[in-house]
Amino acid sequence: MLTLYTYFRSSAAYRVRIALNLKGLPYDASPVHLLRDGGQQHQPAYREKSPLGTVPVLEDDGAVLTQSLAIVEYLDETHPQPPLLPADPLGRARVRAIAQTIACDIHPVNNLRILQYLAREFGASQDQKDAWYRHWVNEGLAAVEKLLAGDPGTGTFCHGDAPTLADCCLIPQVFNARRFNCPLDQWPTLRRIVAACEVLDAFRKAAPDQQPDAE
Repeated sequence: MLTLYTYFRSSAAYRVRIALNLKGLPYDASPVHLLRDGGQQHQPAYREKSPLGTVPVLEDDGAVLTQSLAIVEYLDETHPQPPLLPADPLGRARVRAIAQTIACDIHPVNNLRILQYLAREFGASQDQKDAWYRHWVNEGLAAVEKLLAGDPGTGTFCHGDAPTLADCCLIPQVFNARRFNCPLDQWPTLRRIVAACEVLDAFRKAAPDQQPDAE
């Protein structure tokens, strides 16, 4: 049985939950609360699994995997159906570019440890942290819209007519954008794809409010 160390609001863990659901893979969810007890991700036992103290971590028959994109690609290689990356090199590069725009350019500057650092080291208020968050979300999702709009590779989903790694990354980022009251009206292609994803059980069951540790 796969074990996923997760936190209900973590974008990175959310991506992996979607991928597991799309592939129909059962797993045990082991919540790691990022705020309780000073942050359970900082406890020594968890740091043995994740040296950086981040979620998710996936355990598979004794193997310990970190980093959400690496985990999703591992799942795609070990459980090829349904595929989350296209068969052709150009398609795979496009899907990875969309996914990495979200996972590498938007998410890292806005995740919990960065927002905590801004408050702790620079005295940033909640309003200032929210403004920081919205700035980087707006820049990043505007770029994603340009990658999607008018590209012949875009279909019902980010690439073609089946969900891919790109969609696994997009939905959690949009969840966070909504949570911080970032308007999405200016990105019609993105909103259309999000609507197509959100009616699927794999995405709905991965949502934060469906998790055992949801608050």
